[in-house]
Amino acid sequence: MNTKQLHDEQLVTLFHQGNRASFEEIYKRYWYKLFKIAYHQINVQEDAEELIQDIFMSLWKRRSIIIIKQLDLYLMLAVKNQVYKYMKSKISLQKYREYIIFQDIYQNHPTDDFVSFHELMDATEAALGRLPEKSADVFRRSRFHNQSVREIAEDLNLSEKAVEYHITKSLKFLRENLSHYQSDN
Repeated sequence: MNTKQLHDEQLVTLFHQGNRASFEEIYKRYWYKLFKIAYHQINVQEDAEELIQDIFMSLWKRRSIIIIKQLDLYLMLAVKNQVYKYMKSKISLQKYREYIIFQDIYQNHPTDDFVSFHELMDATEAALGRLPEKSADVFRRSRFHNQSVREIAEDLNLSEKAVEYHITKSLKFLRENLSHYQSDN
């Protein structure tokens, strides 16, 4: 059977029956389209490829239980959901890393060198004042105003990667400039 000439509805029917050729045709028809959507959202080629592979693996594994009324919409929604999970995990991981760094800066200092919260905040603001304006603004929005990377990127017309760069740069700068508030432990 030549699956290339089949409509999506026919492919889906065969796919539900476990027909491998129909699955391969679906893969060939949609892989690149789905990849472009994922890559446009996350801008990391390897991760976008992996997301699409995961979608197709899940599709094959769940072929007997999923209901697909319109194949293209089903796959587009699957990409949207995978990208959302990906972004959420990346943001969570970044926030966690930054939390650990701040814990180290703000909480691990000996008792005799204890500095009040206000003094430490003043020192932090002074250090931020020595950063480039954009880096300091991105950092304040992220840490003090609790904006997400995506929100900051949209507000400042930057890419999400640029926002992450500014946050990482600011954290490194603060760690170096507030190191005297840290313990040697």
